[in-house]
Amino acid sequence: MKTKIARLLGEEALHSEEGAKVLDEAAEIIRRGGLVAFPTETVYGLGADAVNKKAAKKIYEAKGRPSDNPLIVHIAYISQLAEIAGKISPAMKALSDAFWPGPLTMIVNQREGEPLIPRETTGGLSTVAVRFPSNPIANALIRESGRMIAAPSANTSGRPSPTSGEHVIEDLDGKVDMIIDAGSVDIGLESTIIDLTEDIPVILRPGFITRGELSKVLGEVSVDPAIEGVESSAPPKAPGMRYRHYAPKARLTIVEKKSASSEPVFERIIKEALSFAQSGGKSAIICADENLSHYEGLDGVKVYDIGRFEHDDEIAQNLFSVLRQCDCDGVGRIFSESFDTPRLGGAIMNRLLKAAGHDILEI
Repeated sequence: MKTKIARLLGEEALHSEEGAKVLDEAAEIIRRGGLVAFPTETVYGLGADAVNKKAAKKIYEAKGRPSDNPLIVHIAYISQLAEIAGKISPAMKALSDAFWPGPLTMIVNQREGEPLIPRETTGGLSTVAVRFPSNPIANALIRESGRMIAAPSANTSGRPSPTSGEHVIEDLDGKVDMIIDAGSVDIGLESTIIDLTEDIPVILRPGFITRGELSKVLGEVSVDPAIEGVESSAPPKAPGMRYRHYAPKARLTIVEKKSASSEPVFERIIKEALSFAQSGGKSAIICADENLSHYEGLDGVKVYDIGRFEHDDEIAQNLFSVLRQCDCDGVGRIFSESFDTPRLGGAIMNRLLKAAGHDILEI
């Protein structure tokens, strides 16, 4: 398949004559059942008509994604949520008023009678994951296509999620009809997912919208055990709950200090990284900007500065890009600090733990 690469960098490009042509072509691809990769404020998505069963299957094929891993349906009008769920519940309204458009996905029950979204899109479930993105290109594409768009992250399944157009091209060139390259995204972590089908709303995936922020709107909010790494045999209700995600090619280990009397984390990371390098491998360290000086001058070790603790939105935005850079640099072993920061630490560590397969070195 020949993939068209269309670049729309900045608001001016979107509203230009060329931008209009790109959106027209992308919308037509969606309407005819094709695949378009496009930016959102979180990560890039791989989109298809959410109601078209064959189009949904194409997403799974292009990504190499397990067919029981549900897709998120992206909308551009609140009325589309009512089409899916049959009615807007008080919780849906409260959350949409507070956070939409934005990086929040709601799990809702389908309307009674004939469901709108097919099981090919929902991963065989009766529930649907719905999001109203704030990215202007995503919104324009949904509106222009006249379709709700099912879109998981636009990467090969299991790899670090794409936060730039280059990442999408690297993974999906030749597998999809079009890639809209708009440069780097704003947030860099996938949306928060909250399940509204239970008596008490449940966070299924942490993200930029935090538990505290959700609790202010809804009251009591719980967290699914899968976020803490507890495996379940139940079908996943949301993307990323069961399968290993976000993984670089190299083995990744997170180093954490569990005892006040133990050696500093940076000393253990240096020992492990140098040991691997001295055995003939190429090792890497992922660290916060505040700790970068600890790792200077290490032979055979690549050091990646992921951002500052005090600005954890930087760490969130850089995480997947750094993991992909490790692949590009041919790293064979990665040792990372823990980034349990006050606001986004839960979301950052959720992604990092999945990328590491919960490989933690406690000292």
